[in-house]
Amino acid sequence: MSTTQKISPCLWFDGVAEEAAQFYTTIFPNSHVDHIERTPIDTPGAKQGAVILVEFTIAGLSYQALNGGPHDQFNDAISLSISCEDQAEVDRFWEALLAGGGRPVQCGWLKDKFGVSWQIVPERCRA
Repeated sequence: MSTTQKISPCLWFDGVAEEAAQFYTTIFPNSHVDHIERTPIDTPGAKQGAVILVEFTIAGLSYQALNGGPHDQFNDAISLSISCEDQAEVDRFWEALLAGGGRPVQCGWLKDKFGVSWQIVPERCRA
């Protein structure tokens, strides 16, 4: 019996939702873009055919990426935490998420090139 995920985080981007979803789905196993919603008409914020919403899966969990405009930026009030089995996995995720313009913050935290905060946590630190 499969269960449906009732809550899916929605990440707000300024025109790069599809690029972000593609980026994240290349980093994690069991990840893929599920659906891309485009505007059927010209709107004040986007031309016909522009991506509005991307539904995607990262490591088996559903997410949404919304092209909501420049109104809100990511901040440290929310982050995505990755539990890693060993140092090799820590290094792989760290390097992948920094690629293309991310920056390290401190103590296993980083911001990716889109400004999303991530925590890279070795399993032994969770015990």
